[in-house]
Amino acid sequence: MMIYPTMELLDGRCVTLDKGNLDAPMVWHVDPVETAKGFAEAGAQWMHLTDFNALQGDDSNAALVEEIIRTAGIPVQLGGGIRSRECAEYWIDKGAGRVVIGTMAAYDPAAASELAKYHPDQIVLAVDIWQGQVMTEGWRKSGAWTPEAFIAAFENTPFAGIVVTDIDSDMSDLEGQLGQVSALAGLAKSPVIASGVVRSVDDISRLKYLQTISGALVGRALFNKTITVAEALAAAQPTAEPVAEFL
Repeated sequence: MMIYPTMELLDGRCVTLDKGNLDAPMVWHVDPVETAKGFAEAGAQWMHLTDFNALQGDDSNAALVEEIIRTAGIPVQLGGGIRSRECAEYWIDKGAGRVVIGTMAAYDPAAASELAKYHPDQIVLAVDIWQGQVMTEGWRKSGAWTPEAFIAAFENTPFAGIVVTDIDSDMSDLEGQLGQVSALAGLAKSPVIASGVVRSVDDISRLKYLQTISGALVGRALFNKTITVAEALAAAQPTAEPVAEFL
């Protein structure tokens, strides 16, 4: 299972949000560029980066995002405010390994499918869920899609992955979250990446046994220091099956 160390940016700083609330971010006093380099140095093969300013139509983090893409040392999966083909291709041209689209896919599924077919292995679908509905416009607007219908609409689209996020989770019902992510993954034809379900090494150990899950975003737990990148990567490795000894 692939582990994506995750960084979220707001006003040039690393943050995490409580239930998607942009008005009350938890700010982490670390250098975003050096933190990204640290992910690579710890052995990560990919990282995930979300620009919360871009979600609100603000490009003030653009230079910082470009610097992270250029210097991290590993491919960056970039999300946040990518709502047109032109924007997606801009960031692909800047070196993003993948770009994540959600609102664009909800409003214009045909354009999203065409983009994915034109850029194989570089377009990721975001399925952001709030109380059973897919959210758009930076998690501020409930769309007309259920997550099941949203995924089904793209069953023939070659997305590089599908990131499933339960926005309103308070992490108290992890079993329910895992059940929801696993059920949606069972409907998807593209690899599913779980978001918002990792607090500890044990959570990764449980996730990797769900064969429909190809990866997990790990962000808050890294900044809280309840888990390290190295520990997350180790926990995600396949566990060797016991082999009987023959006498």
